Amino acid sequence: MSVAKTVLIGLKSDHFRHPLDLQATQTLRQLPGLDILVRNLLGPLAEQFFYLENIASSILVGEQQLPHIYKLLIEACQVLDIEPPQLYIRQHPVPNAYTFAMRGRQPFIVIHTSLIELLTPEEIQAVIAHELGHLKCDHSVYLTLANLIVLAAGQLAPPLGGMLAQTLQSQILEWVRCAEFTCDRAALLVTQDPKIVASVLMKLTGGSPSLSSQLNLEAFLAQARSYDDISTDDLGKLLKQAQTAQLTHPVPVLRAREIDRWASSPAYQSLLENGSIGYTKNLETLGGWRNW
Repeated sequence: MSVAKTVLIGLKSDHFRHPLDLQATQTLRQLPGLDILVRNLLGPLAEQFFYLENIASSILVGEQQLPHIYKLLIEACQVLDIEPPQLYIRQHPVPNAYTFAMRGRQPFIVIHTSLIELLTPEEIQAVIAHELGHLKCDHSVYLTLANLIVLAAGQLAPPLGGMLAQTLQSQILEWVRCAEFTCDRAALLVTQDPKIVASVLMKLTGGSPSLSSQLNLEAFLAQARSYDDISTDDLGKLLKQAQTAQLTHPVPVLRAREIDRWASSPAYQSLLENGSIGYTKNLETLGGWRNW
């Protein structure tokens, strides 16, 4: 059965960027000079290092290597209107995926084998799309900037250096968490089904190869909605803040709730239905779509 999907020609990152991410990114852009420093000095060195590591220790996906996964990548790139990065599969027991790029010099995505084992093909594509969201929004540059800021602050004389580093660390982690909300939206734009994105989050929360098929998505979404009930008083809000302050990702139930809300928003519907970014095409006109 063929499934029609909307390809978002001319899609820009600000068309789907989460408001919290937009605000935090604009703040980082106001830091003078550091952007150029990272791109021109640290970026090329890091890219070369990771390229050698990936070539030596991972499987490069392509038309002749795991072509079914490569097809998921190409289709996701078509939807998001982005050039395909390299995609590597790495043997690793911890389910994870990550990306790195300095505005396209040598962009790549890495997915761990343990994550592949947890997910269906549609869910694997959601993970790929999430990582493409980082590339589309140029998040990698600002993640590197964030690390540089913390490192520089740590070199200042104590106690000022320690206080500054702690403050920046808190601000940076908050920005990283905001960026994850945006990339979940990229996953939804590609899958065009919020249940697929929520299912990935559910499996990352408490799934395993033996348990994943037994998990109940509706029960997980109900769990996500109940998370909001904890914020009915000041104590609940403080507990949530303490729980997430040192995390690089928002808690999964919060991400599931956010993507569920955005899926029913006028902004999301406008992107898919009204061609508000120019015009759209159907993936069937771009070489076909397989219902994985």
